[in-house]
Amino acid sequence: MVDVETVRGWRGHALIDRAGGYIGRIDAIYVDDRSGQPEWALVSVGLAGTRSTFVPIVQATTAGSDVRVPYHKQLVEDAPGIAPDRQLSVAEEQQLFRHYGLDYGAADTATPRGPRGTRDADLPAGADDVGREASDRAGDEAMTRSEEELRVGTEARERGRVRLRKYVTTEQVTQTVPVRREKVRLEHEPASGAGAGVAADTGGPEAADSAHEVVLHEEQPVVEKRVVPKERVRLDKETVTEQQQVTEDVRKEQIDVDDRSGRRHGPREG
Repeated sequence: MVDVETVRGWRGHALIDRAGGYIGRIDAIYVDDRSGQPEWALVSVGLAGTRSTFVPIVQATTAGSDVRVPYHKQLVEDAPGIAPDRQLSVAEEQQLFRHYGLDYGAADTATPRGPRGTRDADLPAGADDVGREASDRAGDEAMTRSEEELRVGTEARERGRVRLRKYVTTEQVTQTVPVRREKVRLEHEPASGAGAGVAADTGGPEAADSAHEVVLHEEQPVVEKRVVPKERVRLDKETVTEQQQVTEDVRKEQIDVDDRSGRRHGPREG
């Protein structure tokens, strides 16, 4: 475990979980009353850091400018809701130790725990108790009523990644192409004269076997494929705005008045 002065310097730094996910901002460091060793970090979590929770830092390490703890972010966000009223009681510490699966008795075996529990590192030992006792002795007839206010903001986080990828598909294309071919056609014409035409075609005046050859031609489809650029596709981003409802529980204090006559007045709100 690093020394308490180094841990004090963690205030204002980001707390990340075991996988490197952002948990929240460290607002305060709590130390054990008896040993003075740092034990808890008070961290702002939730939407825009509107809720605070305690995280054990006994096994915390530094990761650059961030502080890493060996817990998942969801475990931290599900931690018991304990008001950061400057000091943790023994019962509150035990509740937190159970949530994080830690042994409360083994956390500080060398130093017996007193009734004061754990306090903010910026406060001297017993400062919170003295303040409460002074308030009780003052006999002030007024009471301060407090309530939580919901402050909703936004934070940018990675939603996903989109990439362009080309792949080849195959489809059949049918086209009709006109093709030409030659074919034989017989033409008959009467022989004119007695001798010259007949002798030229048959080779003589007497009948004999003969052959005459004609070469025929035809066209055949020839397929050629070539790659032709058709269009260019690029990725672009645009920002759209939509309305989302945020629902969160807020606590507020109520004040009842009990007078000596036994009558009970209704709750008092601001």
